[in-house]
Amino acid sequence: MIAELFTLPGFVALAPLLTAVLVAFVADAALAAWLVIGGATAAFALACALPWQQGAGQLLLVDPLSAHMALLTSFVGMTTSWFSRGYIAVEQQAGRLDGPRLRQYHALFLAFLGFMLLSLLANNLGVTWVAIEAATLAAVIVVGLPRTAEAVEASWKFFILCGVGIALALFGVFVLYLAALPVLGPGLPAMTWSGLAQAAPQARGTLLNLAFVFLLLGYGTKAGLAPLHTWMPDAHAEGPTPVSAVLAGSILNVALVAILRTRSLLAANAEAIPPGPPLMALGLLSLVLAALSLWRRRDVKRFFAFSTVEQSGIAAFAFGLGGPPAVFAGVLHMTAHTLIKSAIFQCVGRAAQLKGGQNFADIAGLVVSHRALGLTLAAAIAAIAGLPPFGLFTSEFLIVMETARRQPILSVVLGFGLVVSTWALATRLIDLCTGTPTPDRGPAPGRLALVPAWLHLAVTLLLGLLMPATVVAWLSGIAVSVR
Repeated sequence: MIAELFTLPGFVALAPLLTAVLVAFVADAALAAWLVIGGATAAFALACALPWQQGAGQLLLVDPLSAHMALLTSFVGMTTSWFSRGYIAVEQQAGRLDGPRLRQYHALFLAFLGFMLLSLLANNLGVTWVAIEAATLAAVIVVGLPRTAEAVEASWKFFILCGVGIALALFGVFVLYLAALPVLGPGLPAMTWSGLAQAAPQARGTLLNLAFVFLLLGYGTKAGLAPLHTWMPDAHAEGPTPVSAVLAGSILNVALVAILRTRSLLAANAEAIPPGPPLMALGLLSLVLAALSLWRRRDVKRFFAFSTVEQSGIAAFAFGLGGPPAVFAGVLHMTAHTLIKSAIFQCVGRAAQLKGGQNFADIAGLVVSHRALGLTLAAAIAAIAGLPPFGLFTSEFLIVMETARRQPILSVVLGFGLVVSTWALATRLIDLCTGTPTPDRGPAPGRLALVPAWLHLAVTLLLGLLMPATVVAWLSGIAVSVR
């Protein structure tokens, strides 16, 4: 089984993990930053070959869903590593990160990325669980690196709440194994996603129900679904911004993929409860709660953390709705949100360094004082608000239309949440564009520093404005495979 790690899919996860070990022994911060870029770029380059390397083993599973999410996660990891190099250099010059903490940051960033990729590509339920837990621990330590009282508190809250969640998920893994045991027998096949997919129709429905409840609560904590989301605003507000750029989308995707796979197991069993209603309920609760909470947030990173809760809820609702059209829209929504939210946090991190604070009052009038940075952030906010022609508008439109067709009453709640959140985002966008510029307290980023954010927004623009037929076919294949 271990030999599978030394195949191309295995090296997608091993590239950043092995580089993290190397970086841990590198004292030179500049060299370490370049090694981070190299490790993340190698992971993305290898992930580009995954669509042609599909297959299931005892350890790794490369299907359309895992290949797509690994590509997306490695791409965001690569672009964020580019952004991180300049961002961390400013933090070092300001004295907010010293040598030892810089070394920890670089190694943990790569470890976080590598374990997320491993969890996405893992076929074994236990490996999936261990990889998600390892990624969480890496993120927890990075959040506390600034060593302020607020950062340490956020780190502990992140650790405790997600630790409870991952413990619930572990119990769900045990129960899922017990459900597959009578069909597949003892051993590794009963612990694989591919084996469970075959055994699900004959498995005991009651055990599948119990496993789904614990996995939904456990991985739902990682996905930021309300009321399990309370760790997220603090973690985003106090941790280094490059980690927020990855944490805001990718760790949620890892958890949502595990929930989606579990959902498909229940959907294949006639004795199991319908998995859709619980997912739709948590999704709508997350959407409405986050939409209302946006109006009270003054800290820009907390504001976008609640936006992440909202977007995670929309994706969960789409997966709960089920069927190829809804799953297609849900995967598209996860993709667009991950790209846009990473671009937002990259811009927000630069704006906070420039203005010396991360409240909206600190960065008001950014479009006037720093046109390139301000316009990039404004475009990203318009994109996350679901405004056309960006990809999030397309996914939300598809979800609303499918909901109106199949669950018209729920479309009222869905529409309410979307309108309230869009209104809040539009209000902040107006402040950003028309407010009185505040004085600069740090170095202004050059245009080259904005290239990663521009690249993300260009991809989402393509998804919303002119989606290639190959992308439609690819997402349709994912929707059919996991419905």
